[in-house]
Amino acid sequence: MNPLHRSEALQLLQSGQQYFPALIRAIDSAAAWVQMETYIFDLHLAGAQVAESLVRAARRGVRVEVLVDGIGSDPLPPAWQQKMKDAGVVWLVYSPLAAGLGGLGLLAPNRWRRLHRKLCVVDQRTVFCGGINVLDDFYDPNHGELSSPRFDFAVAVTGPLAAEAAEAMALLWWRVQAGYSARQNHLSAAWEKFKAAGYGRRTDAAGLSAKAASAAPGAAPLPGAKAALVLRDNLRNRSSIEKVYRQAIGKAHHEILIANAYFVPGGKLRRALIRATRRGVKVTLLLQGRYEYFMQYHAARPVYGALLKAGVEIHEYEASFLHAKVAVIDGHWATVGSSNLDPLSLLLAREANMVIEDKVFAGELRDSLCAAIAGHGRLLDPVAYSQRPWGQRILDHFAHALMRLAIFVTGQRY
Repeated sequence: MNPLHRSEALQLLQSGQQYFPALIRAIDSAAAWVQMETYIFDLHLAGAQVAESLVRAARRGVRVEVLVDGIGSDPLPPAWQQKMKDAGVVWLVYSPLAAGLGGLGLLAPNRWRRLHRKLCVVDQRTVFCGGINVLDDFYDPNHGELSSPRFDFAVAVTGPLAAEAAEAMALLWWRVQAGYSARQNHLSAAWEKFKAAGYGRRTDAAGLSAKAASAAPGAAPLPGAKAALVLRDNLRNRSSIEKVYRQAIGKAHHEILIANAYFVPGGKLRRALIRATRRGVKVTLLLQGRYEYFMQYHAARPVYGALLKAGVEIHEYEASFLHAKVAVIDGHWATVGSSNLDPLSLLLAREANMVIEDKVFAGELRDSLCAAIAGHGRLLDPVAYSQRPWGQRILDHFAHALMRLAIFVTGQRY
């Protein structure tokens, strides 16, 4: 894991109702550069407000770069394409499916490696990281309007960590841009453009305007708070996020509290949780309780049995869709990010998690999770789980086997 950096300000943001206003304030304060990566950029409701803030920033001369996933995000409507172009927003698509193939393009295993990070860096001073897509809390592309908000988290950190995030994002931006140019035989031009733009060179905060230097989204300073950015990719950081989880779980003394949307951990992670319960650690999981996708919903359930038998408490969140990917351990260690504990996130997708060492921050996140468990969680009974209908068990094991087969096809081990 990268070294922990002391933050100047750090703020936990629960769901889009807190995240989007903070994000828009930061973008509206940008003086030089806004970098954004997201799996989903949806232009309904709150998403349109975020898009408008990017347009405003570009119109006043800020360099605005947006990278979206080619499966998670629909193509920009023509009116928005023109608005972005006129303002100067540069919009790139990560690994788009080949034109004319539609969903058939996903049959190629290399297309399963997606951009799942949710990051935004403003002026290399403030970085947002979490699980929240640019997608309104009360709207879902597959399910329409939601009666209750999606349950998710992000964190905003102001300080030197933002420059580290900016460099990582700039490198991926260049790779994607170079891919576009290479297909048009302009690779050298793309590299020269990359160097000329100053990517990878840290901005001197003193050189920014006072407005940019104070672009933190209203975050309260947390003296002593430290944070690190953990990235997962298919090169040097293939297992970075899973290792961070396993190391923290292995050091736990009292309590492990995890909320995760798509929970299909591999053997090492499952065994780490079981060992923790055996040494007296209270392990509590808050997991998805509503049906969203066949594979993720059913593939998760076969792993519950051994965990319940070991004494792990499993609560299913039922108020709305749970999209969080967070954890709190022993009241001082916390992580907030984009990575689910399933094969897609841990083995294939580009992910970003923030790790925070701070009792105040961890306590705030823990309080939010405990409130969600108490108010909207349904505790799974081990006996009732073991007696669930055979039809459901067959679907569960079929989905789990299908997921393992898909991972095997990509050449990964899980």
